[in-house]
Amino acid sequence: MSMFADVILPLPLPGTFTYSIPAEMERTILPGCRVTVPLGSKKSYTALVVALHDKKPEEYEVKEIKELLDEIPIVTSMQTRLWEWISRYYLCSLGDIYKAAIPQGLKGEFRPRTEQRVRITARCNDKKAIGLLLQSLSRAPRQRRLLDIYIQIAEPFSGEPKEISKHKLIETAQVSPVIYNQLREKGILETYEVEIGRLNKELHPVVPQNSLNKAQQKAFEEIKEGFARKNVTLLHGVTSAGKTEIYIHLITEALERGEQVLYMLPEIALTKQIIERLQRVFGNRIGLYHSKFSDAERVEIWKKQLSDTPYDVILGVRSSVFLPFRNLGLVIVDEEHENSYKQQEPAPRYNARNAAMVLASFFGAKTLLGTATPSIESYYNATTGKYALVSLTTRHREVKMPEIEVIDMIEYSRKKLTTGPFSDPLTEAMRKALQEKQQIILFQNRRGYSPLLECKTCGWVPKCKHCDVSLTLHKSAGKLTCHYCGYTIPAPVHCPNCESRSFMNLGYGTEKIEDDLQNMFPEARIVRMDLDTTRTRTAYERIISDFQNGKTDILIGTQMVSKGLDFDNVAVVGIINADTLLNYPDFRAMERAFQLMSQVAGRAGRKNGQGKVFLQTRMSDAPVIPQIVRNDYMQFYDQQLSERMLFHYPPFYRLVYIYIKHRYVRVLEEFSEIFGKQMREIFDYRVLGPDLPPIARIKQLYIRKIVLKVENSLSQYKVNEVLQNLQQAYCNMPRYRSIVMFYDIDPL
Repeated sequence: MSMFADVILPLPLPGTFTYSIPAEMERTILPGCRVTVPLGSKKSYTALVVALHDKKPEEYEVKEIKELLDEIPIVTSMQTRLWEWISRYYLCSLGDIYKAAIPQGLKGEFRPRTEQRVRITARCNDKKAIGLLLQSLSRAPRQRRLLDIYIQIAEPFSGEPKEISKHKLIETAQVSPVIYNQLREKGILETYEVEIGRLNKELHPVVPQNSLNKAQQKAFEEIKEGFARKNVTLLHGVTSAGKTEIYIHLITEALERGEQVLYMLPEIALTKQIIERLQRVFGNRIGLYHSKFSDAERVEIWKKQLSDTPYDVILGVRSSVFLPFRNLGLVIVDEEHENSYKQQEPAPRYNARNAAMVLASFFGAKTLLGTATPSIESYYNATTGKYALVSLTTRHREVKMPEIEVIDMIEYSRKKLTTGPFSDPLTEAMRKALQEKQQIILFQNRRGYSPLLECKTCGWVPKCKHCDVSLTLHKSAGKLTCHYCGYTIPAPVHCPNCESRSFMNLGYGTEKIEDDLQNMFPEARIVRMDLDTTRTRTAYERIISDFQNGKTDILIGTQMVSKGLDFDNVAVVGIINADTLLNYPDFRAMERAFQLMSQVAGRAGRKNGQGKVFLQTRMSDAPVIPQIVRNDYMQFYDQQLSERMLFHYPPFYRLVYIYIKHRYVRVLEEFSEIFGKQMREIFDYRVLGPDLPPIARIKQLYIRKIVLKVENSLSQYKVNEVLQNLQQAYCNMPRYRSIVMFYDIDPL
């Protein structure tokens, strides 16, 4: 009987594809193995087997698998189960998930990292032979020195010779590779290769974990009680309450039970601080996984997790949810409110926080969500009984919450009490902190030098030729850049419209803040942390390490600086312009503003006394401002909840954003109206649009957006099925085949 395999191709195509299994593979092929398969007349892809069966498809001719690439599966059944859930819930193809989940090296040929090592040849491997050799090399002093160094390091006659790399031997002997080659040609030394891997094998000494204080111990016990009743517990703890110590105690108990732990963070910047704390307690039982690792490193971590000696604890960002686990017992999602957990571009547009909870449920594991500023949905789930709720209201060592001073920039500008983007109180506080050798964090949620460049004479503004946005000036690079498609042009010397050479910069990005600060405080050591300065893993680590070790006085950053960083000596925090958060056209704007500003404020005065926060705004009468000042989450939550209920938003309704794109605006508008009308016939008043999104053209494609609001009582899977059927019916029409459509389920 012929056998067939259903496979996932690394392409954005719906469903799986069926191929026949050659007779010689039938005994060895397994679900989770990679295979090479043909597609079309010329192309081949590395596909993943997900099912084996004997049912031959009738509707098309079945092609044969070319090659089996694995003896054992590289993807577990739990992983493919999670992929299937993400595909169904977030309306994306399994191929998109395959591309996102698996390191690139596992989709093609992967070469292990090797090192060239040196040993003495068999004919020279005794003391008498070596003695004669050294005498014979008396007229070749560099060759003799190299051989001497080898004998000293490797101790070839000790019974168990020590291994030495060729590079280290040449470097220690301070000779050129030519000298080594001369000894090799004489048959004295020889080279061999050893697979060494890329993972850090440095042994970390383990120290006892810290004991919990009274408030932490109470929260720890309540979390365990919560786990006895619910699968998910929300820990609502103020900034600097010592949540990480509670996590460490929970991890310890999970490991004692023989379980694995997934500890998720929203931002790579956080991993350096946390990994150092965890390694002190758990040593080499903990592994790190994030996108700034090289692909080869990620492949090796993946393979280690499939081995008989996997890491017991994985600390990682969003993508770590896709790693293989054997015995997952605990998932910790730190800073659970962060929108960094939501993948935006490209597909799959999944929320890793929710995916982690689903993964935990597959294993029967427990999930802990931790944050000082819970998302509205999570807190609602906790107060309505879906999750257990634990509160931690005091800071560690009883350090006071920072004092927040609201600076009305309209008033200060009118009285001429500002210097550029800085109010006089913030400037004076920074000067005092620098004199007292204390540190400062400044938050500005825009990178670049200036978000808008304008000709003073005619008002010309440079815009992206692919997107409906103005270009941002990056002064140090001398370029104007689109932050949506990456289009870049040199900064203009004169206006192309009127030939004027006079431009003005409107608004402030992090680069301009840095420039102004250097002029104000020329002696200060100032560092910027944003997307432009943290392209690599080492850049992240260097910036944080330097600030932590007191080598930096002022740290300027975008929202990266809000995400749980823990520094001892920060006395002043400045929120340069709160209005960019408050004016954002989205129903979550106040929630994001409260979370970001509360988290940034929480970086102040964490250990050495009460810190001071300066919140600069032109909207000082906004209701959320006093809520931030008082750290009054409950009043903020109650107000937001009543508004969400009134206007049919989460947590009472689920949202689906449907994005429709096309190169020609007329075709796009025609299709959008037809699709929106068909949706209204099915979903009635729940449909809004089609409308123009805030940016209506990106990468030369025009965009329209339809919003669907669905009651929680309706099945999301049924809704998704209806949407897919509609898309299939209309996008298959010849006129609309080039329409691009995608869905954002539960958008943030």
